[in-house]
Amino acid sequence: MKNNVRTKLQASASGQTMRKKQLKKPRVSKKKELAQKQVPKPQIKEIQKADTIEDTHHIIFKPNDGPQTEFLAASEREVLYGGAAGGGKSYAMLADPLRYMGHPSFSGLLLRHTTEELRELIFKSQELFPKIWTGIKWSERKMQWTAPSGARLWMSYLDRDEDVLRYQGLAFSWIGFDELTQWASPYAWNYMRSRLRSTAPDLPIFMRATTNPGGRGHAWVKKMFIDPSTPNKKFNARDLDTGKDLVYPKGHSREGEALFTRRFIPAVLTDNPYLSQSGDYEAMLLSLPEQQRRQLLHGDWDIKEGAAFTEFNRNIHTVEPYNIPKNWIKFRACDYGYGSYSGVLWFAISPSDQLVVYRELYVSKVLATDLADRILELEANDGGMKYGVLDSSLWHKRGDTGPSLAEQMILRGCKWRQSDRSKGSRISGKNELHRRLQVDEMTEEPRIVFFNSCTNIISQLPALPLDKSNPEDVDTKAEDHLYDALRYGIMTRPRFDIFDYGGSRPSRTFEPADSTFGY
Repeated sequence: MKNNVRTKLQASASGQTMRKKQLKKPRVSKKKELAQKQVPKPQIKEIQKADTIEDTHHIIFKPNDGPQTEFLAASEREVLYGGAAGGGKSYAMLADPLRYMGHPSFSGLLLRHTTEELRELIFKSQELFPKIWTGIKWSERKMQWTAPSGARLWMSYLDRDEDVLRYQGLAFSWIGFDELTQWASPYAWNYMRSRLRSTAPDLPIFMRATTNPGGRGHAWVKKMFIDPSTPNKKFNARDLDTGKDLVYPKGHSREGEALFTRRFIPAVLTDNPYLSQSGDYEAMLLSLPEQQRRQLLHGDWDIKEGAAFTEFNRNIHTVEPYNIPKNWIKFRACDYGYGSYSGVLWFAISPSDQLVVYRELYVSKVLATDLADRILELEANDGGMKYGVLDSSLWHKRGDTGPSLAEQMILRGCKWRQSDRSKGSRISGKNELHRRLQVDEMTEEPRIVFFNSCTNIISQLPALPLDKSNPEDVDTKAEDHLYDALRYGIMTRPRFDIFDYGGSRPSRTFEPADSTFGY
C-alpha cells in the first residue's frame, strides 16, 4: 500500500495528524509557486498483500489477513466473497469502494434487498467513512456519500426486479450487492451489469457481492460462482443456461476471447479474530440445527433443505486430480439422452476398493455414435477400460430401423454392458451411494471421491432433491443424468467388507450385454 493510501486508512479517529513545527520557508519564484499548486493525478488506493504497518495505534480499518484482504485486492470483474457468518464480509464490502473515493470520476452503487437491511449498512458506513475520509459528506435525501474529490457512492435497495428501471441511463464504475442470495433470480445482477462503465481510463469497473449460503437465490448464486471452479481460482464467466463461457461473438476483433472473469473467495469465522477469539459467536452458531450450522458456521454451499444426499461434503469427497496408477481397474458409466443431456462418468478402483470418479462428460444434442467417438477419444490414454455400463433402455429395438443405439455405439468400438433396471434398482442404487459417501472406519477415507475437475456431478449431486411422493428415491424431474450414470457405475462395484467373505475378495464376473456386440 502506498504511503498516501496508508495515511488515509490509518488516520486517527479525530481526523487529525501530528503537525510538524512550522519552519520559515524560503521565498520562491512565481513560476515555481504556480507549479506547486498543480492538482496531482487522482490516486486509486491499492491493496498489497505484502504491506506492513508499523504504527497501528490509531488504525480505523485494517483488512484481516486472508480472504478479506484477497477480496479487496481482487482484479476479476465479478467477485463473490461469501461463506460462513461472521467472516467480516459487510466491512469488506464497505471498504472496497473507499479505495476509489479520491478519484473525481468515481461513481459507485451499493445495494441491499430491502430498506430495512440497507439501514444496517448505512449505520456502519456512518461509523467508518468520516474517520477515514476527512470531509466526506452523507446526504440522507439522496442516500449518497460525496467525497471532497467529487466521487460519489449511492446506497440503495432493490427488492423487485422492476426496480432496476430506476437505474436506466445511469452509469457506475463499481456496483456491490450485499447478501446476494436474497435476490431470488439473477435478473437484477445481470441487468445492473449493463450499468457498469467508466469514462476514465485509470478507473477500473467491478461488480462485487457478499453472502452466506442459503436464501432464495442460493441455487443461481451457487451455479454462477461456486460450481464452475475451485475456491480462490479465477475462471471465465459462464452462461447460466448453457454452461458455456461468455465470449466475444463471431466477427468481433476479439472473437472467441472470454468477456470477463469471475472468482469466489470463501470466508470462515476464524478469518475474523474480533468475533472468533472469544468463542461466544461460535457457540451460537454451533447451537443451530444441522442445515443452518453447516451453512453459517462452515460456509457449506452443498447443504440444501430436502436434499437427497446431505452427507456429501466437498472438503471430504473431492480431491485434486492425480495420475491414476496403470494397474487400477477403470470403467465408465453412461446415461444417454439426445433431447436433454448425456452424462458419462469414468471410475477407477483403488486397492482399498475406494471408487475414484476421475472424469466426466456432460453434453446435449449429441448423436449416440458421435458420443461414442468422443468417449473413445477421451480415454485414448487411459490404458484400456475394463468395462462400460449403459442405460439398458438403449438396447430397445425401434421397429425394423436397424441396430439399437447401444449396438450403434458398440459398432464404433465403444463397448457396453446393460445397466441394472430391475425392480427396486433405483432404491438400491441410492442406498449404495449413501454407503459409499460414508467414511470407512478402517481407512478413515470416504468410499467414493471425485476429482474436483468433475464440476457438474459435484454441483448436481448435493442439489438433488428427494421425491416428495417417494422419499426413498430422488426426484426424477430434477437434473439427474449424471446421478443416473453414477448409480449405474457404483452398482457394478457393490461395497463389501472383507469380513463378510471370510477374508477374501468376492469374485466379480460380468456377463456380456449382447452376444454379438457386447462383452
